[in-house]
Amino acid sequence: MVNLDEKIGKVVGRRKPPRDMVAYGLDLQTTVAELCPPSVLRGVYKFRTHEEADQWLIAQMTKRR
Repeated sequence: MVNLDEKIGKVVGRRKPPRDMVAYGLDLQTTVAELCPPSVLRGVYKFRTHEEADQWLIAQMTKRR
């Protein structure tokens, strides 16, 4: 139950939005790329069936690096 008439007494902190959203997005993308390296190498792969491609993809994703 929330009392809407109650006055909030104290604000502990405030988060300011970043000034340059493009730079913030690029920094975030770089951080995610460093934390989670791609599990499948880039390139073009040819398979006879979709099932074969799915099998290969699962094997690549579960392989330890």
